Amino acid sequence: MNRPRLFLVAATAALIGGFTSVSLAQDRYPTRAVEIVVPFAAGGGTDVLARLLADRLTRRLGQNFVVLNRPGANTNLGTQLVARARPDGYTLAMASIGIAANPLLYRKLGYDPANDLAPISLLANAPTVLVVHPSFPTNTLPEFIAYVKANPGRLNYASYGAGSSPHLATELFKIMTSTDIMHVPFSGGGPAAIAVTGNQVQMLFASVLPVLGLVRSANLKPIAIAAKTRSALLPDVPTFRESGLDYETGTWFGLLAPAKTPSSVLETLHAHAVEVLQDPNFRTKMSEQGADVIGNSPAQFREHITAETLRLATVIRTAKIQLD
Repeated sequence: MNRPRLFLVAATAALIGGFTSVSLAQDRYPTRAVEIVVPFAAGGGTDVLARLLADRLTRRLGQNFVVLNRPGANTNLGTQLVARARPDGYTLAMASIGIAANPLLYRKLGYDPANDLAPISLLANAPTVLVVHPSFPTNTLPEFIAYVKANPGRLNYASYGAGSSPHLATELFKIMTSTDIMHVPFSGGGPAAIAVTGNQVQMLFASVLPVLGLVRSANLKPIAIAAKTRSALLPDVPTFRESGLDYETGTWFGLLAPAKTPSSVLETLHAHAVEVLQDPNFRTKMSEQGADVIGNSPAQFREHITAETLRLATVIRTAKIQLD
């Protein structure tokens, strides 16, 4: 065989071998640790769910799934980190309503949620519960609304940051009740809940996950829950609707990867995440945290994000919320 032909054969074999190596690497995914970026401080609802999911995925796939907390800029810091990460399935994002709200809140983002992230699955929903410091001088929603109206601009509410779920949930409440409450942002659910227990701020409209233990220990007092029916975890807490206000809202949690992540990797992640969500023990753990397990398809999750963007646009425009 002459030299040019020998070179061509060798090059072709190397090229085929390269494609085969890439294919096998994807088929074997994961072959090393996977990072799940939580764009909130530790202790909040998103963080709790991420750690439960990471533990189960580690057991199923034989590689460590490690949670990294990267709070800041209303989830933009952590989410942008994932959007710009190498699309190989080793850097994932745990997201909530920030990816739906932030394109409306910020004039410029360092990433495009619709084009830079690949939805994997909507994992869970959690209704909002209004909690206050135990010394707060009201126990029912009508009393609460009357007290807030009698003290315009003198009371504070916590959030996980400007544009976060508690921020938008409270602004919706203010619009519906014509009340005036001052916003104090924190870096996540844990810090926000602790601030209310310390009476630094008087109230928090949060998902059940980060406040359930504090309610049960009497460090926080619940007023009402924004769900269709009462929660089995808080059976003595009435819904807003029961208390006279047609207010129903909450937050949600989803798993995403960088756009252009190989379809085989996305399929692997989706299949295992949904199987984790279907496990009775996992569902029980999530229910105990106050979350309703979902586990839908990537296409359904993308549709959900689009619908949430439209829903939140009304609140953001009415409240005139605009961030730099």
